Amino acid sequence: MARDYYEILGVGKSATAQEIKSAYRKKAMEYHPDRNKGDKATEEKFKEVAQAYEILSDDQKKAAYDQYGHAAFTGGQGGGAGPGGGFSGGQGGGFGGFDFSQGGFGGFSDIFESVFTGAGGQRESQSFEGENLRCNLDITLEEAFQGTTKQIRITKMDACAACKGSGAAKGTHPVTCTACKGTGHIRTQQGFFMMERTCPTCNGHGKIIKDPCSACHGRGQVKVTKTLDITVPPGVEEGVQIRLKGEGNAGMYGAPAGDLYAFVHIKPHELFVRQGADLLCRIPISMIMATMGGSIDLPTIGGTQVNLKIPAGTQPGDKFRLKDKGMNIYRRSARGDMYVEVRVEIPKHLSKSQQSILNDFDKAISSDKNQPDSFNFFKKMKKFMGDGKE
Repeated sequence: MARDYYEILGVGKSATAQEIKSAYRKKAMEYHPDRNKGDKATEEKFKEVAQAYEILSDDQKKAAYDQYGHAAFTGGQGGGAGPGGGFSGGQGGGFGGFDFSQGGFGGFSDIFESVFTGAGGQRESQSFEGENLRCNLDITLEEAFQGTTKQIRITKMDACAACKGSGAAKGTHPVTCTACKGTGHIRTQQGFFMMERTCPTCNGHGKIIKDPCSACHGRGQVKVTKTLDITVPPGVEEGVQIRLKGEGNAGMYGAPAGDLYAFVHIKPHELFVRQGADLLCRIPISMIMATMGGSIDLPTIGGTQVNLKIPAGTQPGDKFRLKDKGMNIYRRSARGDMYVEVRVEIPKHLSKSQQSILNDFDKAISSDKNQPDSFNFFKKMKKFMGDGKE
């Protein structure tokens, strides 16, 4: 009794066409005679897998098989999917278009090829499109904020002006390669497979240049150095790629050119640290200003000034937000914010008289009211050490 085709491929009846195809590829590779030379049992399994796929990959045959089983394909010479008149393989033990009776695999090479190379085994000729190029574009934070135009010089392959990139001498044209008939590939039968390789006559181009252009020696390309303008949009971020279409290397034989990608690098700034759309500015203030309060004028990335009020009792690390004073946001009309982080600068190298003044000052202000954090900390520390009381 013939085995169930779904069982042969290892899929269920609800399997999709892609799942059936994937299962077939796996089984075909496993049982292929080239990998199991002289193994008759494996060869039979290989035939079973091919038969199963031939039926289950065809919507009409699959529907007939699902309804009538193997009977849909036996018992008559004619077509149709009904009992006794199924898909006949004809004389010689054929099977739905496969003829295994002559010891070969006949149409299997077509199916195997269609699965592994695409429908009908057709391939496009080799691509001769130009290569993409890249460059690094260094800009300042101010330029990233407001946008700018930068000039760069690159050396690349450009389309030959003499032949307009065709590679053929003026007044002539490339002709279709007779070896591959313009496909760029040569197909040969090797064992059970239809093999395909790049045509050695035209090197995959599909055309032959009989009279090459003297300026580019038939390549259709010449080396040039060009100056290009790159427009940098406002708010551009680190690592953004700016694409200049068609400014890569020219394609060979008139094929399209590649693109140029400029990778943006923003130089470190001496005042601001960028954090997405926001900016951070760390400023030092005296302990007197931190204690008593005051104000300070600060620059913004846009070139203006803003006055920041420092409240009395400001602590080291406190941050203040200046709304809409950050970076322009890339491809939007909004702006980020600017944050000012305070660093209280402690005096160094004090004279004895200055030290005496500070000692008197410390004694005068030392109280849990003026320095609540210090008093609370030492109170907890004494309690932990067992010397304090609740």
